[in-house]
Amino acid sequence: MTNRKKTVLCFVLILAVAAGLFAAGGGQSGGAQKTYTLKMSTQQADTAPIVAGFKAWAEAVKQRTNGAFIIEVYTTASLGTDEDVIEQALQGANVAVLTDGARMANYVKDIGIVGMAYIAENYDELRKITETATFKSWDALLVKEGIRILSYNWYDGPRNFWTNKEIKTPADLSGVRIRTPGAPVWARSVASLGATPVAMPWNDSYNALQNKAIDGVEVQSTSGYPSRTYEVVKIITKTEHFQLANFIMCGEKWYSSLPANFQQILMEECKKASIENAAQILAAADGFEKQMVANNGMKINFIDKAPFVKAAEKAYEELDFKAARDKLWAEIGKK
Repeated sequence: MTNRKKTVLCFVLILAVAAGLFAAGGGQSGGAQKTYTLKMSTQQADTAPIVAGFKAWAEAVKQRTNGAFIIEVYTTASLGTDEDVIEQALQGANVAVLTDGARMANYVKDIGIVGMAYIAENYDELRKITETATFKSWDALLVKEGIRILSYNWYDGPRNFWTNKEIKTPADLSGVRIRTPGAPVWARSVASLGATPVAMPWNDSYNALQNKAIDGVEVQSTSGYPSRTYEVVKIITKTEHFQLANFIMCGEKWYSSLPANFQQILMEECKKASIENAAQILAAADGFEKQMVANNGMKINFIDKAPFVKAAEKAYEELDFKAARDKLWAEIGKK
């Protein structure tokens, strides 16, 4: 056999082997499906009921993608502060974070309205607000800012004042230093209700209460109970001034790099898990409050909320949100 024939024969054999490998999935083009990972961050403790919702979301996505998309849940701010994770997301990292309208207002001002006192009476009203045409227009603006909201429907219950002082009217909050997140919609709302807002990370509030650096907090029971806040304050005043709407955001840069079917699965399962978790949150909050009363000496005061609702108007005027609120209410049929 001539050298030329040997060369041709070797070439044919190489092609045959390569074709066999490709058909069997052994080559690079026919290898295992590419996998994706999303790191989900929250300040909440692992025992918080909302975290169970994140884990249910992760499991649903894993199942629908046959293990090709994994969501890892990181609690107690182990990936950094919310602001740190938001910045990572904007840079294109594969991270997501539980956030809220107040923080997203740094990018689209009007969306902060969902963090205002008494914007909604309950979770159903919150959902309706986030599904209005006006709200969807704000969502589109966030995308232009590089932010993708996977679901607006995560709920952690109503927030109340936790103090050692009896609170019955806004006047009773005069001079009372209340921990609250630092965003203007939160701070101005709390101030309009009569208190002195003090911005600090939630994880610092227990020690601040213990050392009397603050006089109380405003928080939902699903966070107050797991953090053992009942050890340093003894009265919950059921103002229910904030219906805590949470969002899960990731970076649009990273999101747009995903296959279209994975984008769809990620968002569909996020919304589904959030709605299912909301019912669990309300049940858990009720259970926690009963336990605190029975086992920890906590007193729960049910008060007339009307004076607080009226007082909250001041914050809407100061932040120029009154017209936007009335428009949203008109869209959901609320007067």
